[in-house]
Amino acid sequence: MTFVVEPVSTSLVPFTQPADMARLLSLFLAGRTGATLKAYRQDLEDFQAFTRDNSMIGAAERLLSSGQGRANLLTLEYRNHLLGRGLSAATINRRLSALRALVKMARMVGSVSWSIDVPQIPSTPYRETRGPGRDGFRSLLAAIGANDTPSTRRERALLRLLYDLGLRRGEVVSLDIADLDLAQKTLQVKGKRRTEKETLSLAPPTAEAIALWLEIRPGPPSGPLFVNFDRARKGDGRLSDNYVYQIVRRLGVEAGIKATPHGLRHTAITEACKAAQAAGIGLEEVLQFSRHKNVNVLMIYRDQERNVQGQLATLISEDV
Repeated sequence: MTFVVEPVSTSLVPFTQPADMARLLSLFLAGRTGATLKAYRQDLEDFQAFTRDNSMIGAAERLLSSGQGRANLLTLEYRNHLLGRGLSAATINRRLSALRALVKMARMVGSVSWSIDVPQIPSTPYRETRGPGRDGFRSLLAAIGANDTPSTRRERALLRLLYDLGLRRGEVVSLDIADLDLAQKTLQVKGKRRTEKETLSLAPPTAEAIALWLEIRPGPPSGPLFVNFDRARKGDGRLSDNYVYQIVRRLGVEAGIKATPHGLRHTAITEACKAAQAAGIGLEEVLQFSRHKNVNVLMIYRDQERNVQGQLATLISEDV
């Protein structure tokens, strides 16, 4: 018996219709939520403004139909354009990453065979990791005051989750009541770039603040954990991550400090590193709390808190 092996086609299937490119962009943005989706949209819209195309579809087609050399040249010109605008290295690198990711998806579906080779801008991540500090967090709680209203109960629960668990604001606003088990003091959280939720334990003050909020939370006993007080209640009434940012900033102004949701996460991780060091716990164990993937990131938190550079500078300058 003779077996005939059919040759595998290696030809590319380029996008020839706007509908094909629209489909690719839809797939590219699918599954992204909250701040990530907003950031990718902003990045692609910024690239569209640079290319002066009428739509994101046109800008994406210009990039993908140019061939590797011209695509890299276009990306390099875009990078220089971003530098000329004085944008931070982190912002530039994120926008370049969006283009790389789009090309990667096009390569995955067989429409191009190349990738973007333009390098990132050298940068130092996490330059400031301390946030407002433990005392600053206490000041934020004090800024809420003793008033017992739906707004203050919501604010206390928000602050507790941002600090006690070190959650990102996008993670907080995506929480549903179904994710909460107050009897077991646990919370199901879908982390950044994660496909599955993980179970986190609630500290007693966190569980208490959430329970008090649920007592007066408006709306049905299901759906988003944090809702807005808009009477129109657009959509499911879920509180937006931008509004959480405004709440923390406002409380910071009232407390006389600079405060952001991510700053509270920075403070939480810094305090976790300090507590682990005092208890003889290794940084690897703190990874579970911070939900970072790389222990080297935690070393930045630890070293900034200990000011290793300053200590060494003092030591070598002595008796000179």
